Amino acid sequence: MAGLTMFAVLVLLATVLEPEESGRRVLPTATAPPQAGAQPPEVEVLPGTAAFGRSGRPQDRLSEWAGSMNERLNIPLAALEAYGYAELALRRSRPDCGLSWSVLAGIGAVESGHGRYGGADLDETGRPDPPIRGVPLDGSEGVRLIEDTDDGRLDGDETYDRAVGPLQFIPGTWRDWGRDADGDGVADPDDMDDAALAAGYYLCSEDTDLRRAGQFRDAVLRYNASGDYLQQVLDHADDYGKRSRELLRVE
Repeated sequence: MAGLTMFAVLVLLATVLEPEESGRRVLPTATAPPQAGAQPPEVEVLPGTAAFGRSGRPQDRLSEWAGSMNERLNIPLAALEAYGYAELALRRSRPDCGLSWSVLAGIGAVESGHGRYGGADLDETGRPDPPIRGVPLDGSEGVRLIEDTDDGRLDGDETYDRAVGPLQFIPGTWRDWGRDADGDGVADPDDMDDAALAAGYYLCSEDTDLRRAGQFRDAVLRYNASGDYLQQVLDHADDYGKRSRELLRVE
């Protein structure tokens, strides 16, 4: 799925993960499973409900919750809304998975700095501008070989596949797991709302319980089969979980 380029690419994300003036924030090394984030409040407009898709972007209903901590967590508001909404949706459809938004945020941090990789801005609807594309998966050093599977429809490349969007789905994976999370009628990997929900379902496949250390590790390694990647996601997820609870004074 994601993480198909060399590890060095991940290191470059340090410039978007933390403010430059404070230097790179050194995260403590965490152990699985990570601390769950402060729970988002329940909203009625979830996939499968009668109101879904009828009243604007449903993730906006989490604006107060997300807005209370997004700046201090250095996560764009729309991204935090998307992560929180995905947790609520998976809590409804896959309660045994135990997905916390902080895990999705850990993945979003490593994959694209929450949609800000390469100087992109994440707009209020959760779309990076300009769109984020990975390198061609051409089999060069440190890169898997995946020849084109979508005629360039998603990634704009008719020769090789590329990872797409803020959570870096490759076209084949998106074909199987893509979701429409905001009710606009389109499952779009460039939309953080859709990508976050799809990532949640992907992590929660195979009867996974993310609250169990071994199953958490296996799920993240399905997303990207790299031990370094796993540790980075774990460290960020644990940090977001702990800090969000401190910020909202959740016991």
